Amino acid sequence: MTPNKQFLPIKTAELRVSFNELKMDIVDLHEIPEIIPMLAEWHHQQWSYLNPQISLEKRTEEYQKFLSEGLIPSTFVARENDEVVGSAAIVEHDMNTRMEYSPWLASVFVHPSHRNKGVGSTLVSHVISQAKKNNTESLYLFTPDKEDFYKRFGWFTIHREPYKNVQVFVMKVNLS
Repeated sequence: MTPNKQFLPIKTAELRVSFNELKMDIVDLHEIPEIIPMLAEWHHQQWSYLNPQISLEKRTEEYQKFLSEGLIPSTFVARENDEVVGSAAIVEHDMNTRMEYSPWLASVFVHPSHRNKGVGSTLVSHVISQAKKNNTESLYLFTPDKEDFYKRFGWFTIHREPYKNVQVFVMKVNLS
């Protein structure tokens, strides 16, 4: 897949925020590619039911696509005090049944021991910020169960439909 050139110019390397003396930073996966096996395992455990035909090894290989300098595709990684605690991606397409929509917020994951601490919110905000810097007009996502979480950021549901044998909300946020 050739990246759409409109997404290539800007990609901010790092964001630092502090919550209750925890130092959280958001870095691009291309800066720390050694964590790919761990991320692949986390994501495989969380979402393999949506793609049971994709092995952990294949998922790990697919992360190589996220090591480019352009924005799409990118994975951003949250670290607290240098410990990897979550990730979120921006991809060209995330649903093969909705190819008319692009780009997508995808793979928002926070390790269970770090949930409800603002990590997911920070990751989502970071991806939105990166998309805005690249003059992206809107982003899309799908979620089986986190519709209320995304609504807090201005996302709205545009479809509720079955996808890979699971009911999902397809959501959109306008950025312009």
